[in-house]
Amino acid sequence: MATIALAATDGMLHFEFALACEIFVRDPSGLADPWYDLVVCGPGPVRMGRFQISPDAGLDRLVGADTVIVPSIEDVDAPLPPALLDAVRAAHAAGARLVSLCTGAFVLAAAGVLDGLRATTHWAHTDELAARHPLVRVDADVLYVDNGTVLASAGKAAAIDLCLHLIRRDHGATVANAVARRLVVPPHREGGQAQYVTTPVPARADHPLAALLPWALERLDRPLTVEDLARRANMSSRNLARHFRAATGATPLRWLSTQRIRRAQELLENTDRTIDTIAAESGLGTATTLRRHFHRTLGVPPESYRRTFRTELRR
Repeated sequence: MATIALAATDGMLHFEFALACEIFVRDPSGLADPWYDLVVCGPGPVRMGRFQISPDAGLDRLVGADTVIVPSIEDVDAPLPPALLDAVRAAHAAGARLVSLCTGAFVLAAAGVLDGLRATTHWAHTDELAARHPLVRVDADVLYVDNGTVLASAGKAAAIDLCLHLIRRDHGATVANAVARRLVVPPHREGGQAQYVTTPVPARADHPLAALLPWALERLDRPLTVEDLARRANMSSRNLARHFRAATGATPLRWLSTQRIRRAQELLENTDRTIDTIAAESGLGTATTLRRHFHRTLGVPPESYRRTFRTELRR
């Protein structure tokens, strides 16, 4: 069972702390076994706004955890506890995966573990993060950044996106999507970077794309062009592209491509179909095309992905 150490100190905000507890304390999908073992770590009773938290262990417990999550801090100008910075550095040196939520990026940056890496934080604080830590490559235009062993999210709702991304990395798309459904949130929102899955969902039933996206998802195995989508939506290709960009952050063709990769992921996880069959059913045509797009998007070939996540789901 993978251990997640959730750092807690005075001055942290309870929203991101609480959502990490909600997502990682138990498996709301019922599909992953084993799930995570979440341990709240702090120097003693911790005050978060109107709430007082009683940690399970001291900050030294960050060392030895598989993943360390640092929630947001309320005042980015306030001095950071040296014990927290020391514990983060020690956990990083011990090989832990480090995750910051919202302004928690200031903690990782102050600990020096973001030097030379891309990072993000709440849009209101990206300029300050970049100015204070010039060795950090701050990207203000993404929902989250994944450097492999060091990850950072933007503000509030983006913290949910990153938590779901962690589940997707650890347990696969099927489990992450099931958790998202239970939480009543989209499995993933486009963030302007190459990410595992993009599943934009219009918020309103009367949105111009509300009927089009489900229609397209049911036809991923067929050739679909921008003109096909525009005709179905009864709008011009230019108008369609504008609505897609506003709703999903992506062009129609990029959206189709990421949905096809998502469909391939689900088929690899949940069926024994051949790569050729999955390529055809996901609309990627041939096994060669599937392998090229899959590896470019996820960094692994489909065969390796299947071995990893079919094993996880069968445990």
